[in-house]
Amino acid sequence: MSSTETPYETGSGVGLSSRDARVIGGASALMAINVAVMYVLVATPLATINDYLFSVPIIGAVVYGAAIMAGQLVAERGVRGGDTGIAFVGMVLLQLAFGIFGAGVLRFAPRAAQLTILLVTAVVVAVLTAAIAAYVYARSKTFEHWGSYANYAFIGGLVAILVGTFVPPVLLLGFVLIFLGFLLRLGWEIWKVRDQRTASVALQTIGVYIAVAGVFVHVLQLVLRYFASRQ
Repeated sequence: MSSTETPYETGSGVGLSSRDARVIGGASALMAINVAVMYVLVATPLATINDYLFSVPIIGAVVYGAAIMAGQLVAERGVRGGDTGIAFVGMVLLQLAFGIFGAGVLRFAPRAAQLTILLVTAVVVAVLTAAIAAYVYARSKTFEHWGSYANYAFIGGLVAILVGTFVPPVLLLGFVLIFLGFLLRLGWEIWKVRDQRTASVALQTIGVYIAVAGVFVHVLQLVLRYFASRQ
């Protein structure tokens, strides 16, 4: 993708500022809460929701996609309007959307292994996030187009899942494209933190958190499969 990047001077160097650290720290805290939510919900009936939603894969994908979008819109509306209550409702929606999905994935692992799987997933996601952040911060170029690429990947993923609903082998392509979409969105969100210094810290924190959470639930599925293959 570097061949399509255009020069862009950031004037901020490649190091993290205290502002950047606040965004990353806030997003990390939200993600830590989400991991705890997954671990708690996996022992409740909510963990079985995926079985019903993904009995028709495209329905599950659309429902979770809509829930994430709704949570983001409500949370951002609350932040922009200075309404803590509305922002909190939006964050609860996001935590539940990612938490219930993650719990639905995690429930297929033995309870004794679930915490280990979550910790391994967290380490992998942290490494991926650090690698993407290092790449973005090391290059004085714009990554605005990554946002468009992410949207194309999401749309392509939904189309693949729609087709995969009737032709199951195509579902793997849908997984790959949605996962790629979240990775690209993470890079885009990190670029915004790097270059849009006057933007709201709270809004950027929400953006980074959503991208990281999306990457997390996909890596979680891969880690679960790895652990299952070792049994």
